[in-house]
Amino acid sequence: MTSKPPPISAAPSAPETSLTYMLRLAGPMVVSTISFTIMQFVDRFMVSRLGTSALAAVLPAGYVAFLTGGLAMGAITSLNTFVSQSLGRGARSECSSYFWQTVYLGLTYSALVMALLWPAAPLIFNLMGQPADVVDMEVVYFRIMLCAQMVAVINWSSNQFFMGIHTPIVTMCSSLCGQCVNVVANYALIFGKFGCPALGIAGAGWGTFTGIAVAATINLAILSSGRVNQQYASRRTLGIDLIKMRSLLQVGLPAGVGLMVNVALWGAVLFVLVGRFGKEALAASSAVLAYTNLSVMPIVGISTALTAAVGKAIGAGRKELAIQQTRVCLRIGLIYMGLVGAAFLALRDTLMVFWSQDPNVTAVGSRILVCAALYQVFHATRIIYGGALRGAGDTLWLALISGVGAIGVLALGGVIIVWCFPSLGPLGPWYLAAFSIVVVGLANRWRFKNGRWMDIDLFKDDPTATAVSMEQGLDSA
Repeated sequence: MTSKPPPISAAPSAPETSLTYMLRLAGPMVVSTISFTIMQFVDRFMVSRLGTSALAAVLPAGYVAFLTGGLAMGAITSLNTFVSQSLGRGARSECSSYFWQTVYLGLTYSALVMALLWPAAPLIFNLMGQPADVVDMEVVYFRIMLCAQMVAVINWSSNQFFMGIHTPIVTMCSSLCGQCVNVVANYALIFGKFGCPALGIAGAGWGTFTGIAVAATINLAILSSGRVNQQYASRRTLGIDLIKMRSLLQVGLPAGVGLMVNVALWGAVLFVLVGRFGKEALAASSAVLAYTNLSVMPIVGISTALTAAVGKAIGAGRKELAIQQTRVCLRIGLIYMGLVGAAFLALRDTLMVFWSQDPNVTAVGSRILVCAALYQVFHATRIIYGGALRGAGDTLWLALISGVGAIGVLALGGVIIVWCFPSLGPLGPWYLAAFSIVVVGLANRWRFKNGRWMDIDLFKDDPTATAVSMEQGLDSA
């Protein structure tokens, strides 16, 4: 009899309901999300050295590119659910099979998006009313981002696979390597350093492409390695499985649509509703969003880890464990975001002065930070319970309630409050943004508490699920 090496898993020996267990699982994801946000800041700073037109071009182009990739990115998050539940069921070869199906779907979608939007890029940005010199740069950057999404699909899928098998350290290391390469490549290609041509804004795009490609290559190399292949059959599950693809789409598409809706409508608040009150209000909102996006990244990392933990617990038939793990993560989230809210409230003037010296900008921004401070704990509730429900595959609920918050509360309410209560100024849309977060946070809590997610069976239509007990028996032999 040949002895098998221990499973490649970062699951620590601490009890699975302990704070130590969840922090060890979430820690690498927190590092990855924070470092990515810092990298984006550095990239934007480099582009800003090219002048106002370049900075004005990269933000809308990146925003439109994210919208097109948001559907794929949101859908790919469902891979974490399928992999972690398969891990909990003992069906380790199914983990890698779901990975390859996700890659095939993602590459097909990205190729279709590129074919449609590559020729349409000039029209898109002209319709946005951008200046002619800015449109030219937007088109260049946007087209490179379409290319980057092809390799990003592999990278996103790999990250979700390793998180699903409870090995987030791989994701952290590959992400850090890719982000370091991104920064260096941007510096070299934007400004023409180290013997490279000075490509300007195109250099920023190709630098990002290079960083993503490096991270994806590292992930694929590890995923295809002998040890991972031995335990998860990663080189033997390359075949197309239409049943698994259908299951991935059923769970992933609602998540992808929900992400696109949220990104689009938050962008509308920033660029349309708040923008009606002048460039000072727009600059203040940009500063507040920069702070809130950075502050929430640790909770996003914890939520991703919770998805994997809940998925594994459900796959193993231990749904009570999933409830306890969610409680642990919720405590972490509420304490952390409560402290963030207190910091926003106490340091609001200092935070805004750091961003801008314009007294009009700082005055508006300080008032918006008060609003942001008040919804931080509800944001934690929304994200943590969302991660738990995603681990159960309850993505349709998450998409529906996000749509209610984004469309019904934020967009419709924002338009009404701008027209009916213009005296509130830019605070009006922000009040509705805060209220939408409160509504979604409380709704996600209600959904988790009523236990409907416990009735979801992701594998009921998959005939390979019947082989799980045999695989479990072989693994224990």
